[in-house]
Formats: sequence, structure tokens, C-alpha cells
Amino acid sequence: MKENEKKTNYGNWVPDNLMHKMWIAAGLIFLLWIVNWIFLGSMIFAVIFGFFFLLMLAVSVYMHRCKAIFAFEKGGLMGEIHEYLVNHLPYNGDGILLDIGCGAGALTIRCAKRFPKAKLQGVDYWGKEWNYANEQCESNAVVEGVSDRVCFEKGDAANLKYPSGSFDAAVSNFVFHEVKTQPDKRLVVKEALRIVKKGGAFAFQDLFGMEALYGDMEAFVEELKAEGIREIHYIADIERLDFVPKFVQAPWMLKGVGIIYGIK
Repeated sequence: MKENEKKTNYGNWVPDNLMHKMWIAAGLIFLLWIVNWIFLGSMIFAVIFGFFFLLMLAVSVYMHRCKAIFAFEKGGLMGEIHEYLVNHLPYNGDGILLDIGCGAGALTIRCAKRFPKAKLQGVDYWGKEWNYANEQCESNAVVEGVSDRVCFEKGDAANLKYPSGSFDAAVSNFVFHEVKTQPDKRLVVKEALRIVKKGGAFAFQDLFGMEALYGDMEAFVEELKAEGIREIHYIADIERLDFVPKFVQAPWMLKGVGIIYGIK
């Protein structure tokens, strides 16, 4: 394929390997159902395996549908959520922006297109459970025509290697709750704010509505103000906005989504 014919590959929030495992599990349960019903004549086990097969089939179909809704090239929900975040970033586009947990580079590149004067840095841990990689980010940047202003590198969101106040703006989307190296997710937020310059902009989306992760968010916002954040706003329940289909507003998909944004 020629360079100008390449397509972007931004992946999906429903990983391919998860879907493969679910369909394989459904197939194995189906085989157990058939064996017990036809070959072993065990109606009790046939009923049990039949129930679990139908349950696994229903869950697999649901997740497959969610995957299509999230996909950039199909339902486009991932892109709309990114757009919502960028629309709340009070950034004039000068200087350097950091995308924390850049994944496949989709949000980084969206910011590059929105802020044509900015330089952008994407950082990600790129764990095995996600179908993302540095090379994938770089390829997407080339296809989108922004590779001259964007770079990517491996890093840990809980311990960013950059000096305090290194960036004019920072964004992050659905990353903080996934950080395994720091159980206190509030500290992950504070680490993200640390690298923003005084007067710089930030916008972070995550599962801020989940008390098990963040406690009382209103109290946390007040704590951040007391620690010197000049302006900070919190919007809860993003998943209830009109552009999010009710189909994905489930506890195991999109639940407790919030955004904090403002000026440091």
C-alpha cells in the first residue's frame, strides 16, 4: 500500500482480544451444551450449559455492538467523546500540549488539528491488554499530516518524567482509572496537574463519578483549589449527554464519566 493510501488505525475501547475470548468462550459452552444434550443425554447439564451459552452469546453480541458504536470509522462515539473534551480545554494553542495516556494517538492528533500552532507530546504505558503501540501512533500522525508537530514516547501517568510546569496544556481521556502503578487515583490527577505551567490549561475525562476511585469529587475539586489551581470546573455524568447512546450507558461500559477542566 502506498504511503498516501494508508489509513488511520485508532483501535477501540473494546479490545479485539477481549472479543476473541468472548466468542471462543461462547463456542466452547455451546459444544458442552451439545455434548450433554445429544451425546450424554444429561438434561440437567444440558439446561445449565444452554443457559450459560445464551447468556454468553447475549453478552458477546452486546459487546460487539458497543465496539461498533465506539469505532471511529463506524459509530464514532470515541471521536465525539474526544471532541467534548477538547471543546472544554481553555487553551489558546500556543506552546506544547501533553496527552497523558495517548493510546493510539487519536486525542493527540485531534488536538494537533484543533491547535495548528501547538506542538504535541503523547505519552502512554502501552500495556499488553490494549491494541496500541508507539509505531501505531506515529503512523496515524503521518496519515493525518501532523507528524512534524507530534511525538510519542513510553511513560507512566503516575510518575511522569517531565519537570513541573513543563507544558502549556494537558489532556487525558479515560486513563487515570487504568493506572496500575498508583492505587490512589487522586494522586494521578495531581501528577497530571504538576506538569502544567502556572496559567496553563487542562481537561481530563475519567470515571470521576465512581466514589471507590475518587471519593467526593466536589470535595476533591475544593482541595485542588486550596492547593493553588486557579480555575477548575467539574461536570458529572457525561454519559447521559445526548450524543451518548443509551445502549452503552451501563455500569460495565460508560458509567460515572466526568470531566475536570480549567486553568492552573
